[in-house]
Amino acid sequence: MRSFIRRIAVAAILAPAAVGAASMIASPAEAARAKVSEEVLQTEVNRLTNIERTKHGCPAVTVNAQLTQAARGHSGWMAQTGTFSHTGSGGSTFTTRAQAAGYASASGENVAFGYRDAAQLVNGWMGSPGHRANIVNCRSTTVGVGAVYAVDGTAYYTQIFGY
Repeated sequence: MRSFIRRIAVAAILAPAAVGAASMIASPAEAARAKVSEEVLQTEVNRLTNIERTKHGCPAVTVNAQLTQAARGHSGWMAQTGTFSHTGSGGSTFTTRAQAAGYASASGENVAFGYRDAAQLVNGWMGSPGHRANIVNCRSTTVGVGAVYAVDGTAYYTQIFGY
């Protein structure tokens, strides 16, 4: 059952400026073996995210090393443990992971796994209201993406936005 849930679930959490957060779920494509480096994949996710932002009237976000560190750490943990969740190692959240990496104001997080490439991933996120809301939140100014392959070649993704 756990494997089935991991294959069909992609969750996003939106951290609005107000108190509280909401979770959203979408369906990913089938997993495939690694074809490009993690860094190339991360760069392409960032590029496609900015294309979507500008199409929706938002300024491009800049890549932030601290958010990238937090995102890569969470993706690595998910890939290593086979866990798919916004709750990370030791009960961490995207805000606590960003703060631990030195970034004070995270604004939202998207997570996914199993997408074969950046275009499928970003298209999947844009097809989900919660993911889309994070991507086109014009108040966000920075982003970090972590793409990490599990031993079996499944890619795990984390995208953290910041103010």
